[in-house]
Amino acid sequence: MTLQLSATHMATYDMIFQHPIARNLEWRNVRSMLGALSDTVEEHGENVKFSRNGQTLVVHPPRRKDFSDVTELMNIRRFIERSDTPPTAEVAADGAHLLVVVDHRLARIYKTELHGSVPQRIIPFDQNGSGRHLHYVENDSNGQRKPEQRSFYEAIAKTLGNAENILVFGSGTGASSAMDQLLGELRQNYASIAKRVVRTIVVDEQHLTEDQLLAKARGIYAEITPTA
Repeated sequence: MTLQLSATHMATYDMIFQHPIARNLEWRNVRSMLGALSDTVEEHGENVKFSRNGQTLVVHPPRRKDFSDVTELMNIRRFIERSDTPPTAEVAADGAHLLVVVDHRLARIYKTELHGSVPQRIIPFDQNGSGRHLHYVENDSNGQRKPEQRSFYEAIAKTLGNAENILVFGSGTGASSAMDQLLGELRQNYASIAKRVVRTIVVDEQHLTEDQLLAKARGIYAEITPTA
């Protein structure tokens, strides 16, 4: 199922997974975004039940407009993660020119032929089962960031399985770069996919909108893709 989310929904979606936790979410926006994502929405008294791909979420709406309950927010994160469709279902279409925008928080994967396409988000999990997202976690002993789980990069690789060409945007290079870690995983374990990576670009993604990222990708593909 391809998600059709508005710009407002996308902004709320990103705020749900923001780190540190967003403090300016409004319940009406959260409810609207969850409604757009969900297969069914039911109201039971003061509670709202959302269902999606076999997963359910019951939210206790706040009495004020602000949505700041950390427990409720984490429940929403887990609901979205667990109810996501398999990565290869819609994104990795045959012949697609894909754009991967990756950092240590998440990977966003776009079909660059589509204007305003909605990405498949792949977010690394804490293997201890707490549902906590991996962010820039510092190691107490040496000040180094703990590595993400390999499953994060494996999931990205599987999403790219049927792509014709792959463009990767990342925010840095070297051992600390999620882009370089992804490329290493592809070269080591997914050689056929690695061969389809046509270019890797360092971008300041925090200061680029999704439309700007996609426009940049289309421009690069226009340069490197032969015309008929």
